Amino acid sequence: MKVTDLFYISVQNIKTKKSRFLFTILGVSIGVGAVLFLVSLGLGLQRNLHDSITTTDSLLTLDIVTQEENVITLTTDSLDKIAKIPGVELVSPQVVLPSQVFLPEKQLTSESTFNIIDKDFFRLSGMLPKIEGNTSETNGPNIIVNSSVAEIFNLTPEEILGQQISFVVYLPKILENDNEEIVSYSIDQTFTIAGIIPEAPGSPSQVYIDIAHLPDLPILEYQFAKVKVQNNEKMEIVREQLIEQGFLVSSLSDTIAQADKIFSIIQVILGIFGIVALFVAAIGLVNTMTISLLERTQEIGIMRAIGAPPEDIRRLFLGESFLTGFLGGIGGIFIGVGAGESFNLLLNIIAKTLEGDALDLFYYSPRFMVFIIILSSIVGLFAGMWPAHRAAKLDPIVALRYK
Repeated sequence: MKVTDLFYISVQNIKTKKSRFLFTILGVSIGVGAVLFLVSLGLGLQRNLHDSITTTDSLLTLDIVTQEENVITLTTDSLDKIAKIPGVELVSPQVVLPSQVFLPEKQLTSESTFNIIDKDFFRLSGMLPKIEGNTSETNGPNIIVNSSVAEIFNLTPEEILGQQISFVVYLPKILENDNEEIVSYSIDQTFTIAGIIPEAPGSPSQVYIDIAHLPDLPILEYQFAKVKVQNNEKMEIVREQLIEQGFLVSSLSDTIAQADKIFSIIQVILGIFGIVALFVAAIGLVNTMTISLLERTQEIGIMRAIGAPPEDIRRLFLGESFLTGFLGGIGGIFIGVGAGESFNLLLNIIAKTLEGDALDLFYYSPRFMVFIIILSSIVGLFAGMWPAHRAAKLDPIVALRYK
């Protein structure tokens, strides 16, 4: 039997029992849609994590901090030593101090964390703040704050952009007996908020200011530093040398790698749940093909009587089950994408109501869609093997007498 004849007969048989095969295809489609929905959710979450890393430099950056206070410190000398390590491209230090921030427009004062950074900090950290449209005409040096600063003053991020603020910071001072005390230091200038870093509601307020704006601030040591290496091959070499110097070392790339492993496990678990749904649909397909066999027993007897070989009977049933699985895969793509987009829309409506940010939680991989159509077709093929084998083994005389 030619392939075209086989396809034609399979289509006609499906049309004959339209309702039955329609519901069977729908069952397969739901199973395929469940697989696509769950796996696409896992892929979407992973993609959102990767998209949050806005700079490639951040993936080549190591974060260092001292292990024990007063034993190893991050001073200008130690930073110069780190910068001379082979493979290190640049070093970006960070000072973190408690402070009080004053907003003249509201006549309000609040506590905040004061981060003194350099021009490379945001590029190496992967955080790119939302910058005000025109910062060249602002009064005073520009600074960056997170959205929590706006929150503590009961303003929106858009309202606080361009506002003038001033600070009192608290920093350590070494006394004559080598003891240390915390003293307040009033910064005699105002700053213009020129950028906002989005944060979750309730996060600690953070202020970021370029160290170039504070030339007279007596900084004794740094709490953190970001070390950018030249390439991936240098990462482990530089890491080991920093550890030998007594620093605790971490990196964003390590976090991303660990998160990818977790997401891979999540995708496997979600995929298993979807496969179970597809397996249940396959059982329904076996049942449909078995009923079709019983209804067409006399038809099979006639085909055998006029010379149709058993192999053609087997191919006929396998063709129908394969076609059902294929159509179920196509339908499953529409169901999975439709369910995903509907779920995503619902979550974004809720997020908008709660003044949160909209997210696209699903990523539909074209390669995975092709794979899942092939998978459903193969499942359909295997589901039809047992009924096809029974049909091929029917004795023509017994089949003609069947009622």
